Amino acid sequence: MNKTLSNFILAAVIGLIFINCANRGTPDGGPKDETPPSIVKSEPDNYSINFKGKVIKIYFDEYIKIKDLQKQLIISPPMKTQPDVTPLGAASKYITIKIYDTLQPNTTYAFNFGNSITDNNESNPYPYYRYVLSTGDYIDSLNVKGNIVDALKKQPETFVNVALYEVDSTFADSIIYKETPKYITNTLDSLTTFSIENIKAGKYMLMALKDGNGDNKFQQKTDQIAFYKSFIDVPTDSSYTLRLFSEDVDFKATRPRLLSGEKIAFGYEGDYKDMAIKILSETPPEFEYRITKDPKTDSLNYWYKPRLEVDSLIFKVSHPNFEKNFTVRISEQKRDSLLIETAPSGNIGNDDAFKISGNTPLVRFDNSKISLMDQDSTYVDFTSDFDTITNTYALSFNKTEANNYKIQVLPEAFVDFFDDTNDTLNYSVSTRKASNFGYARFTLVNAKYPLIIQLTDNQGEVKVEEYVSEAGEIDFLNLQPSMYSIRIIHDANGNQKFDTGSYLKKIQPEKVSHFQDIEIRADWGIQETLQFK
Repeated sequence: MNKTLSNFILAAVIGLIFINCANRGTPDGGPKDETPPSIVKSEPDNYSINFKGKVIKIYFDEYIKIKDLQKQLIISPPMKTQPDVTPLGAASKYITIKIYDTLQPNTTYAFNFGNSITDNNESNPYPYYRYVLSTGDYIDSLNVKGNIVDALKKQPETFVNVALYEVDSTFADSIIYKETPKYITNTLDSLTTFSIENIKAGKYMLMALKDGNGDNKFQQKTDQIAFYKSFIDVPTDSSYTLRLFSEDVDFKATRPRLLSGEKIAFGYEGDYKDMAIKILSETPPEFEYRITKDPKTDSLNYWYKPRLEVDSLIFKVSHPNFEKNFTVRISEQKRDSLLIETAPSGNIGNDDAFKISGNTPLVRFDNSKISLMDQDSTYVDFTSDFDTITNTYALSFNKTEANNYKIQVLPEAFVDFFDDTNDTLNYSVSTRKASNFGYARFTLVNAKYPLIIQLTDNQGEVKVEEYVSEAGEIDFLNLQPSMYSIRIIHDANGNQKFDTGSYLKKIQPEKVSHFQDIEIRADWGIQETLQFK
């Protein structure tokens, strides 16, 4: 064999041996780094006193990043001008805090970073780091602890601020709308407990806020609030429970506007039930109007006739705690044409009504022009009920399982405010077999009446409910197979609804009890005993 060829073959064999050995011994990178970064030093030291500077630096043993700083960083007491904290989006071995605010004298400040500090490579968090300093000659060391619950739901919101307002000569109930609190902490994304630390002794108002816009001030429309029933004295060994709730929004009317011919929308905030709309402009003797609730927006639609040859109309909108005049610009626009909508479509529940609504006000209904027939072509009697504000007729009739019902509406069964009528309309709805549903029976022990028992989905949406005024078994029939949460509202005033709280009126929300979830299966029933403490 040629010597050169022999040397080539020998080299190839040796190369293959090395490659095979290398494959068998290739390292896999080692175990994943799960160690959080460590702090090497701080300038000035954590828990420093007599702080006079404007810059703080915190050094780590590896490169770190800061994430979700807006949510995670809580400064107590809050600063009017937020400090500049870096790095943001970049890696660094130190954090710099530049303070622009004028710090209060003899005050302990705490920077709570939550879980915002992570190492650069694996995002291991440095959990709940707090940097504390004092502008005086000692660190305040008292604390207030407790937990947050939701007044209605099983679990409260995440990232809830818990705050203390100092009760001194300047304190007023309105302070939560205007000023930031003296001390503040946050439950972050997983905790329902809280601890406000580094507090000085004194009298405080304790409250919690699910802050919609991050300004640490209560805004009724967007925020949830909780408050303790009385002022607290610090130091304290007590643990406080705060029930978070949404207030009913105070009524307020917004500027009305012409939407189409002879149709004016009056927007509002809060509850429209006691809202009154009165025209102040001069109108002819034949003037008529109707008011309906818009199904999609918070507004009432004011319909009128005849058409008025004017540039504007003046109205007074009133409510028990509100009154204001409004001017509405009027222009010639096309009127809305009558459209009929119905619900439900497809399946209908045994206890459900068939609802017929109009987009313009319905003023006459001829029930002789409606026929309702089952699958055996047998006519079915029905009754009707008209809700003027929703502009809806509800047709109620007895139903049997696994049946099909046809509803025919002949022309001119409905006449609207502008004398428009309907054409021939045909609908069909069906009931399901009883075996498709389940049922639940509840026995209540040590219950105080009246109360409302609700079955909800996992989001807290009510699927069925029953008002209970006296002892006895409570049955829920024809339940859709699903998982249900059991919620009991203790209806203290007997008005058959959940009443939320009010901060200014110092009213706590009504008590709510939760029980273990239940599973409802088709053609199956369960019996549960609900024991009240």
